[in-house]
Amino acid sequence: MSVTEFIVVRHGETAWNAEGRIQGHLDSPLNEEGLAQALLVGERLAKERFDAFYCSDLSRTRQTAQPLADRIGQQPLLRPALRERHLGVFQGWTGHECEQKFPEDYRRFQSRDPDHVVPEGESIRQLYVRISTFFEHLAAAHHGQRLAVVTHGGVLDALYRKVKGMPLEQARDFSVYNASINRIECRDRTWRVVQWGDISHLTRDAALDDF
Repeated sequence: MSVTEFIVVRHGETAWNAEGRIQGHLDSPLNEEGLAQALLVGERLAKERFDAFYCSDLSRTRQTAQPLADRIGQQPLLRPALRERHLGVFQGWTGHECEQKFPEDYRRFQSRDPDHVVPEGESIRQLYVRISTFFEHLAAAHHGQRLAVVTHGGVLDALYRKVKGMPLEQARDFSVYNASINRIECRDRTWRVVQWGDISHLTRDAALDDF
């Protein structure tokens, strides 16, 4: 049985990450630290062979993917399905500001209520279905191949829970670092984590941030 390999990278640090500001589908670019992280990711993965290369279409992921694209001579395929969770009215605000402006919605957001839809956004379950479906599609379309995927923290959270069978409402007990390298494989529709949260290529620990 052949194995489909996924090397999934979270985007580098943005100014909004550093400020604790919720990004979601808003298009915030990498800051100076994030650009340096992107170069280190490209250097780390440059010797890998990839049969396909996918990326969220938001600028912070495209900027993270570009150094790797330059090194391997392969531009990523941009897919909106790989975007961060849509966080609706929370987007652009800090957690403290959301708590003040939208107290009940923010309480349910913090509690990880899987079916709470952030106004004008998505629920955790909707994100999970979107990401699970997309990765199943990739595994079927690229049977036995190795893929690079550059995406977001919320996407990695959903993917980890899919692979591990972890309840959506359970508090996170794993890391989702900026510019981290995460290796997943699918063999005959059975998924497993090979390596998670690798930041050994970075010069310092990347910021831990959900969205």
